[in-house]
Amino acid sequence: MNASTLGLYFEDFIVGGEIEHSLSKTIFESDNNLFSLLTMNYHPVHTNLDYATKAQHGKILVVGTLVFSLVVGITVPDISGKAIANLSYEEIKHLSPVYINDTLYAKTKILGKRDSKSKPDRGIVYVETISYNQRGENVLSFRRNVLIKKRNG
Repeated sequence: MNASTLGLYFEDFIVGGEIEHSLSKTIFESDNNLFSLLTMNYHPVHTNLDYATKAQHGKILVVGTLVFSLVVGITVPDISGKAIANLSYEEIKHLSPVYINDTLYAKTKILGKRDSKSKPDRGIVYVETISYNQRGENVLSFRRNVLIKKRNG
C-alpha cells in the first residue's frame, strides 16, 4: 500500500486544466460562531438570529472570510500541498451569500505557470478557484500565485 501524496509538483500543473477538489465542507453554526469570536467579527448578521431574521437575507450569514479560509483549505491537497508559499491572492469575490448548513465545494483552473526567475528548483503557478454550494450556485472566486517545488529540485 502506498502513502497518499500531498499536492502536485510544478511540472504536474497543466495550463488550461481544471481540478475538481475532492474535499468539501458543510458549515455548521459552531464553525461560524467560533470564527466570529476568533476574528473579533461581532456583526449581528453573523451572530444574532433575531437581528439576522429581520435583515436582508432573513437568516444568519456565514462570515465571508471563513468561507474564503475554508475554500483555500479545500484546495490544499491538490494546489498547495507541495507549495513553498502562497505569493498573492487577488480578485476575491463573494458571489452569493453563504448560510449555516450550506456545503462548500470547489474547482480550480490552471491559468498560467512560469519558472522562478531566481531559483531553478521552483516555479510559480497562477490559478483561479471557484467555490459553489450544494445547489450549484457559485459563492466565491479568487485567483492566486503559488510558489511550487519542482520534482527534481
